[in-house]
Amino acid sequence: MTMHSLRTNIAPPNLEEISKSIQQWAHELGFQEAAVAKINIGDDSNRLKAWLEAGFHGEMSYMERGLKNRQQPGLLVPGTLSIISLRMDYMPQTIERAMATLNDPRAAYISRYALGRDYHKTLRSRLKQLARRIEGLIGPFGYRVFTDSAPVLERALARNAGLGWIGKHTNLIARHEGSLFFLGELFTDLPLKAQEASEGEHCGSCSLCIDVCPTQAILAPYRLDARRCISYLTIEYRGSIPEPLRPLIGNRIFGCDDCQLVCPWNRYAKISAVKDFSPRHKLDTANLIDLINMDASAFEAMSRGSAIRRISHEQWLRNIAVALGNAPRSKEVSAALHHRRQHPSALVREHVNWAIARHSSGPN
Repeated sequence: MTMHSLRTNIAPPNLEEISKSIQQWAHELGFQEAAVAKINIGDDSNRLKAWLEAGFHGEMSYMERGLKNRQQPGLLVPGTLSIISLRMDYMPQTIERAMATLNDPRAAYISRYALGRDYHKTLRSRLKQLARRIEGLIGPFGYRVFTDSAPVLERALARNAGLGWIGKHTNLIARHEGSLFFLGELFTDLPLKAQEASEGEHCGSCSLCIDVCPTQAILAPYRLDARRCISYLTIEYRGSIPEPLRPLIGNRIFGCDDCQLVCPWNRYAKISAVKDFSPRHKLDTANLIDLINMDASAFEAMSRGSAIRRISHEQWLRNIAVALGNAPRSKEVSAALHHRRQHPSALVREHVNWAIARHSSGPN
């Protein structure tokens, strides 16, 4: 999509007024912060290229296909003059409650961002509402909205807009809010003045996120090997999870939050006021046995309108089989696993048999 022609009747003083209005409207629409980012992402493009060359992206081939657009945002939407970066808190419950679920081996841990409505839908809708408000003030202008839906280096753009810094776990951190938020962008043909990144890095000597990673996917500060990351293995990866990593996955069946849950900056994280992010289908209290017994139609109904829809029922069962292999031994766990032993999918059968063998091989 190419931008429409830039309106020529917008004088510089009015651009400042537009920027102030954008911040006000963003807050009214549920965003915690909005700022204008400079388009040039500098060294981030070189770091991305080196990361890809190292093969750390695993089977996420789309990262390579969109490399040029990620490196040069202006190529993604020709005519872009400024990018409005916005963030929205998503935490549906306290970190203590999340940790309690994570520490219960019979419970199913789903990354907190995926407990409610698909964030893509919520953010995209509100970004479009913001664009319409701008149109109401200045008339038609060129824009396109993004929320983790195209080759955009959103964390680099958000950092450039002064929304925070990129932490050692590679997530963006806001000094007074932590890192448990979504990012969205509005590419525009408006010559808005970019913010100066006001935050330096404030991780200091802390290495909690690196130390806590169950699979040691964070190889060094700011260096993540996605092939070892539980979020990648349970969501992006479609194949057989490497056996050495299975015991390390614990009860995490969709994503992983460990590196963020232990981050000291997330003591400032606030519970989201956006109802869309509240847990659906009691997924925040679900147990592994109930979920592995969920048939394909029930899974389709449960995942409709959810980020969980990103994976198939086959992946869902694969992930839960691994988690049950890590759960304490019981008759109920054994029965649930044996119930799936004849599943049509070879992928499911493999992971179910691994879990059964794990329970049969000794103390658990």
